[in-house]
Amino acid sequence: MLQLPHQPLQVAAVPSQRAPAREDEAGPWHAEAVCRRDEAGLFFAPSKEPTAARLAREAAAKRVCGRCPVMVECREHALLQPEPYGVWGGLTAAERRVALARRRRREVELRKAAATDRIAQAG
Repeated sequence: MLQLPHQPLQVAAVPSQRAPAREDEAGPWHAEAVCRRDEAGLFFAPSKEPTAARLAREAAAKRVCGRCPVMVECREHALLQPEPYGVWGGLTAAERRVALARRRRREVELRKAAATDRIAQAG
């Protein structure tokens, strides 16, 4: 039997986990999230959830978000990642898609306005 010379183990690069949106002296923003004390099932849909049950669950999750001291950080995290499922920062996945589309439109409009201003100043 032919033996191959010993070769060092090659380790594949593993992508690092996403960093939280904000960290300060007190720790990551999610450490203060009210939802950490609630059932995760409230924020994520079970498979084949009936519409009425989904709407009631989402409303309950949004009430939890409404009293959360880090709701803004949570929402921004979900928009920046973007998180495709669940209620984050008081918004459902569909509401986040709308917010992202509005944000993109606003950014395009601001870039167009800035370009128009530059042209007007140059001419």
